[in-house]
Amino acid sequence: MREEKKLITKEYVNRLNSSPYFIVVNYEGLKVDEFEELRNRLADSKAELHVVKTSIFKIAIQETGIEDIGHAMPGQVAAVTGDGEITAAAKVIKNFKAEFEKPEWHFGFLDNERLDAEQIKTLAELPSLDELRAKILGTIQAPSGKLVRTLAEPGSSLARVIRAKFSEG
Repeated sequence: MREEKKLITKEYVNRLNSSPYFIVVNYEGLKVDEFEELRNRLADSKAELHVVKTSIFKIAIQETGIEDIGHAMPGQVAAVTGDGEITAAAKVIKNFKAEFEKPEWHFGFLDNERLDAEQIKTLAELPSLDELRAKILGTIQAPSGKLVRTLAEPGSSLARVIRAKFSEG
């Protein structure tokens, strides 16, 4: 392998190793300004989109410990990686695709587990981690709030009765 290809492969390996996930998309048919728009939207969700050369990318994937990607990568291929949540990146791609009809996702990996296009679509429809935390916290707090109100009610009722009694007199 030429020195230039080794450097590019090393860059891909570093990018894949530093991200808990990657999503492979076919961006064929996207105009340059649309591609830039997708990059900008992904950046807001702590993700990056990089055009990859398929043959070198396959080698980089193998060097990260993934033996078989289990899928061909036809067309013009780019990889989405990032420090944020995979759900946030998948949502951006899903929404962008709804708007521009591209890119098509091929597959992805989350913590070295292969995800097909349908699984990525499912992740895109999930609420974010912060939304899930808020829902769980709300669910936990609701009964305790109700308990506090229930325990406080007899005392509040008594106070109202006493206030009403002394206000009349």
